[in-house]
Amino acid sequence: MRRHGLLLVATLVLFTPSATRAATPERAPAAPVRDTVETLWGVPVHDPYRYMEDLKDAAVQQWFRAQADYTTATLAHIPGRDALLARLTQLDSGRPFRIAGVRRTPTGRLYYQKLAAGENIAKLYVRPTADAPEQLLVDPSAIPAPDGGHWALSFWSASPDHRYIVYGLAASGSEQDVLHVLDVAAGKDLPDTIDRMEAGYTDPQWLPDGSGFVYARRRELSPGAPETEGYRLTATFLHRLGADPAQDTRVFAKDLWPNVGMTAEDFPSIVLTRGSAWAIGKIKHGDSNPLTLYAAPLATVAELAPKPGAASPWTKLCDIADSVTTFAVHGDEIWLVSAQQASAFKVVRTPLARPDFAHATVVLPAEGLAVVDNVACTKDAAYITRHRTGASEVLRIGYAAGAKPEPLAAPAGFPSVRVVTAAPDVDGVLVATAAWTRAGRTYAYDPSTHAFTDTHLSPAGPFDDLPGFESAEVEVRGHDGVMIPLSIIHKKGLKLDGSNPTLLTAYGSYGLSREVGFQATTIAWLERGGVYAVAHVRGGGEKGEAWHRAGQKLNKPNTWKDFISCAEYLVAKGYTSPGKLAGQGGSAGGITIGRAVTERPDLFAAALFDVGALNTLRAEFTMNGVPNIQEFGTVTDSAEFRGLYEMDTYQHVKDGVKYPAVMLSHGINDPRVNPWESGKTAARLQAATASGKPILMRIDYHAGHGIGSTRTQALQATADKWAFVLWQMGLLKPLP
Repeated sequence: MRRHGLLLVATLVLFTPSATRAATPERAPAAPVRDTVETLWGVPVHDPYRYMEDLKDAAVQQWFRAQADYTTATLAHIPGRDALLARLTQLDSGRPFRIAGVRRTPTGRLYYQKLAAGENIAKLYVRPTADAPEQLLVDPSAIPAPDGGHWALSFWSASPDHRYIVYGLAASGSEQDVLHVLDVAAGKDLPDTIDRMEAGYTDPQWLPDGSGFVYARRRELSPGAPETEGYRLTATFLHRLGADPAQDTRVFAKDLWPNVGMTAEDFPSIVLTRGSAWAIGKIKHGDSNPLTLYAAPLATVAELAPKPGAASPWTKLCDIADSVTTFAVHGDEIWLVSAQQASAFKVVRTPLARPDFAHATVVLPAEGLAVVDNVACTKDAAYITRHRTGASEVLRIGYAAGAKPEPLAAPAGFPSVRVVTAAPDVDGVLVATAAWTRAGRTYAYDPSTHAFTDTHLSPAGPFDDLPGFESAEVEVRGHDGVMIPLSIIHKKGLKLDGSNPTLLTAYGSYGLSREVGFQATTIAWLERGGVYAVAHVRGGGEKGEAWHRAGQKLNKPNTWKDFISCAEYLVAKGYTSPGKLAGQGGSAGGITIGRAVTERPDLFAAALFDVGALNTLRAEFTMNGVPNIQEFGTVTDSAEFRGLYEMDTYQHVKDGVKYPAVMLSHGINDPRVNPWESGKTAARLQAATASGKPILMRIDYHAGHGIGSTRTQALQATADKWAFVLWQMGLLKPLP
């Protein structure tokens, strides 16, 4: 997971509407214009709603509340919205439970998070063996949360002797994680509690003897410190159980060792692997993909605080220029995934005692459009997941010199399979299958028999494989002749007469790919004759690192132009028409949908901007904007300023334009994209549009970026969004 990336995770989960159906106000409350003009690189930049960036201002808070109330009342009056929510709830509760984050040990012990049907928040469980009864370890729903909100589990790790669980909780989507340590036998927490956790890039890592763990933590800022200081000088510490966290020792941080270079903006962490005598020092450079890695003997971890005259234990493994994006350790060697002179990524290996990236052994060269995503080292072999336009495959490579990759056939004929659980001291892996139109399963692969066994961790539900739906993969010619992959899902026998309600989605940043996947709730859209389409636009990773770079910084216009090309294709082929087409993008995908709408407002009946990055010229002056400079650019550079201006939706809203209906959704606790980006853009669209179509802003005061929200929030959010766009298409009718 990208801790700082503008990543939209799963279904956006934002807003709980009031149960009452109050009279709808005539229009959304207008925001006063207080224009600020700033000249950047000779360009006067107008900012009529900059005052909204002060979310603590009483008048700004009142306007946000009024917008939320207006949206609540408007949505409550859409006919069929409640029936749609009921259908979504029925579809979502089909499976008796969902399990995620499975971790295995050599004795067969299983840890996992489980969300049972009817429950709102996932809980942490353990089974001593696969067939043993499960034991509840952590139940966030049983812990009282502040201000009527809720807690969600954000990370966890079991000690090597399984006596303790270190875990993190965050309130109401805030992602402000607080670390706790559970004594499993006693069933209660130890006094050890640590706030300001920075666990998004690397979870806390237990020492082999279970006496403590290493963890990353943000520094404590003085009152009134600039927001942009929030992630600077993050450090990794060593904590011994029972010790005062305030006295924990820095073990991997800026200026700690002369041969370990990092900037104040970097995110350092330490990775420990069971069965290996080595510690890996990992440096994440903001939200850029390439890592800098170091290795040190594991025995020195407890002594990593420098002492006078002591030699550094760290040896550099790779740096930014080596384009390593992920890695796995097997004993005394490290396997690295690199895009250096390999846009589709290659896999190399090198010994940790004498690392030499320049002469590392290539175990899997880059191969066309088969893009490597990850490598996992188990007891028996390395397992590599790679994809072709979102559909994944798994390769197994033994550790013997010269071993050749062996493809694992996807069980049950699924088009996509990927590794979801691997352990360095356990043979084989757990894999998950996937398709667009049916639910996948979780299987255990046994390398001794080459057989897959259903783990029953993904129990079948009544809506998992309904007949009558199909998917297609096509390529669309973009504005510059480049072919853009497009996935299209709909009912069989769909008439291509332009009348079908269509929802087109895309992301397009950080080199992340939109993977093949199924959600039962999508049936509620498809069974109404709807088309669901995913545009694999540039800026993502569907075709490798070159595809990412082609939608980054000054190349960002390719991202939304690809989206527009896919929309035009759906219209030209008769899937839909502008009056029946809606676009959706979230987080960094807010750039995609926002600029598509401002460039081609005639192409869409409605649009959904979800926790969107919509005011990119101002984003770098926020806490999370600093790490994102590498992906989007900085206004302090003349060329990158022009790129940021071009991708800024807020700056491209023009008076008197007939914009489609737009609903902007945001959680007020969002730590990744500040809610004022949606607020400013909503105010500007409401003042500018000449179409008479609604511009709504949907706010949830118990949510953030969509991470850690409840099942109820997710379902209500989806019902509101789909009801809104179907209403604007003139198509919302209760199901028979």
